[in-house]
Amino acid sequence: MELRVKKVKTAVVVGAQWGDEGKGKIVDVLSDNFQVVARYAGGHNAGHTVTISGKKFILQLIPCGILREGCKAVIGNGVVLDPMALLKEVNALRQSGLDVDGNLFVSNRAHVILPYHRMIELGAENAPGRVKIGTTSRGIGPTYEDKMARRGLRVADLLDKQLLKKHIENACHEKNTIAHALFNGEPLDAGKMYEEYAAISDKVAPFVTDTASLLNGAIRAGKSVMFEGAQGTMLDIDHGTYPFVTSSSATSGGAVIGTGVPPTSIGTVIGVTKAYCTRVGEGPFPTEELGQMGEYIRKQGNEFGAVTGRPRRCGWVDLPLLRYSNMINGTEWLVVTKLDVLDGLKQVPVCVGYIIDGKRTEEIPAQDSGYRKIEPVYENFPGWSESTAGITEHDKLPKKAQDYLKFVQKESGAKIGMVSTGPDRDQTVWVDEFTATLKA
Repeated sequence: MELRVKKVKTAVVVGAQWGDEGKGKIVDVLSDNFQVVARYAGGHNAGHTVTISGKKFILQLIPCGILREGCKAVIGNGVVLDPMALLKEVNALRQSGLDVDGNLFVSNRAHVILPYHRMIELGAENAPGRVKIGTTSRGIGPTYEDKMARRGLRVADLLDKQLLKKHIENACHEKNTIAHALFNGEPLDAGKMYEEYAAISDKVAPFVTDTASLLNGAIRAGKSVMFEGAQGTMLDIDHGTYPFVTSSSATSGGAVIGTGVPPTSIGTVIGVTKAYCTRVGEGPFPTEELGQMGEYIRKQGNEFGAVTGRPRRCGWVDLPLLRYSNMINGTEWLVVTKLDVLDGLKQVPVCVGYIIDGKRTEEIPAQDSGYRKIEPVYENFPGWSESTAGITEHDKLPKKAQDYLKFVQKESGAKIGMVSTGPDRDQTVWVDEFTATLKA
């Protein structure tokens, strides 16, 4: 019988957990089916690691599509941009022989991270009595704060030298006063900052354009576009484990806000989840393994931040959380990464529900205090002794691994379209229906 599938030209890729799900590799693999890849949220606090024929690339701002010949990479208006970090990344890609010029586009409406944003964040994170969020102290949060307070500097303003000078002078006066009063911070030199960023703006300028017009034009022309998220659903500013979240909309809805395309342009949503679960920084994590098993998973999965090097907290798949993520994102397809990390375990627990205050529930708490009361309810699956590393065909996966994936698919409410069995591009299992959906 002929396989009948819905063809899609546009897709949003989101993290289904707390970020670090391996979206970098997945976006890179998927980008072979797309002509444009657009990043819509976050900043250079999100590291995407991509391995191509054994060579590792770590991208923090530039979408992974830049690694594909003929694929355009777009940094949307929802991203907060550190010009220094951008140029460092551009230079590294150029040195690797990649064609960045003419293939990378930066929104003129994206907000700019400046040194005083880092100063404020570092001071606030270390202030006495402050609840630590576990940020990277790269100025992401304060830049979004300035954006929402309508006092931010956008990329278009960065290119306007007269406006840039006035903005930096006013901002430094304000931020230096705040930093000194609250954190006893050292003042920043406005004149020196202006000279530095005025010079940088000339190097950023060739990449700058109205990316909303570019993306909508590409969609109207029938080109395939993928929207790449940063962090994960449970770090979303509205829907995550608040206040232990990022400062932007990491869910699929952020793709619309963060790029300027209409909701009607989105064809499908692809969620990325590990075969287990991890989290970096502070905040609730109901299925976290604190003992030797957590350390084993961390070692086997090399669970250390691509940007910060921080060790990730490790635990098991949380189905109530995954269902919640799939619901608010409208996830149609799931990609399961790092299946090979579970090879050799005698059993693989899966959280199938919660007990809160003695009552069974699958509802996600709204408050941090609610998460702290969760007692996970587990169902244990038999592990598999055979290696899954590098397998590229579903039928060649161990039967017990197939059973595990089948259960996750059934209970999550989304179809599994891909399974990653290693870090390299080629170490990927594709499901036929998913492949046909993307081959529009």
